[in-house]
Amino acid sequence: MSGLVLYGMDISPPVRACKLVLRALGLEYQYKDVNLLAGEHLTEEFKRKNPQNTVPLLEDNGSPIWDSHAIVCYLVDRYAKSDELYPKDLLARALVNQRLYFDASVLFMSLRNFSIPYFYHNVSLVPKEKVDNIKSGYAFLEAFLGDNPYITGSTLTVADLCCGATASSLGAILELDVAQYPKVAAWLKRLSKLPDYGEEGLNEYIGMLRPGLTLEN
Repeated sequence: MSGLVLYGMDISPPVRACKLVLRALGLEYQYKDVNLLAGEHLTEEFKRKNPQNTVPLLEDNGSPIWDSHAIVCYLVDRYAKSDELYPKDLLARALVNQRLYFDASVLFMSLRNFSIPYFYHNVSLVPKEKVDNIKSGYAFLEAFLGDNPYITGSTLTVADLCCGATASSLGAILELDVAQYPKVAAWLKRLSKLPDYGEEGLNEYIGMLRPGLTLEN
């Protein structure tokens, strides 16, 4: 059995990103489902592995690593036969890192700020400023892409997989306007053709959220 164990929940965008990287690297791993809605991430056993009580959590031969961005970068540095997904060139890597930080601080926070109130506090009304944050995120992605197929240029990187998993999930609240963000739409379609894209988890996530949310006018 592989020494890699991924703890996660299929509807989680960061978990989907980690799975995509594991697939791209051809790595075997054990997957352990953690039901966040049932509080399985709050057990003492899980807390000992990850004091933040979050998924994804990766164990590599017993050593825990959490946060999807840290995980995907570690996996490439540790196991990849090339550095294409996470380049070693410092300028290229800085650009990938910028996009990863953008995902963590802008895209994913836009997602988290309406999903947590909904799942854990039954808050179904989404304030206008939260919707505007999503629109802003889409606009930044459109600018990042420019005339390139991927968000750092001509090559797929971990930044695409992380940002793409989050951006596709934002459709649960605000469906992407293809006319306004054509480059983002084309990019997401390109990513959706990757093996093990995780469409089932994405569709489940959207199906859980979209019917219950109301956007503030």
